[in-house]
Amino acid sequence: MEGLSKKEMEVVANLEFRRKYYFTKEDIAKYFDSDSKMRFTIFKLHKKDRIVKLNRNKYFLVPVKAPASKWTDNPFIIADEIMNGKYYFIGGWSAANYWKHTNQVPMQVDIWTTRRQGKVKVLNSEFVFHRTTKKRIKKMVTTRKIKEHNFKIIKSDEAKKWVRGR
Repeated sequence: MEGLSKKEMEVVANLEFRRKYYFTKEDIAKYFDSDSKMRFTIFKLHKKDRIVKLNRNKYFLVPVKAPASKWTDNPFIIADEIMNGKYYFIGGWSAANYWKHTNQVPMQVDIWTTRRQGKVKVLNSEFVFHRTTKKRIKKMVTTRKIKEHNFKIIKSDEAKKWVRGR
């Protein structure tokens, strides 16, 4: 890979070798003497479009095989990684489409969570965050799997009720 320093190449190569495309600072800390060197390397990799920041401490490694440094993953997996697998569920048209209650292809992924609000675009997918309670999350959620990766989605019957209400 042209344009990467030795240290950047080492980090990217090891993450690629381990197929660890979603990683945290703790996962790469062993390659650095200090926290400041690690932060600077993360900054440089982000600037060179080799990594994408998902949340405060989680990143996505753009694979070497990606054409023109553009890559994406399943939006449900990205949502789970953004939320660190806790206190959320995927709902709205995305869930209705997943459960085959609609043929409409969703333009965004609606995420109900206890933590954040607003919109964010990550890896060419738009995520809209809505507030909810932990009680509602426990009541309405089921865990599913895509490519050996778990994610939380609203139950099928709840998604059907949501579609009827539209």
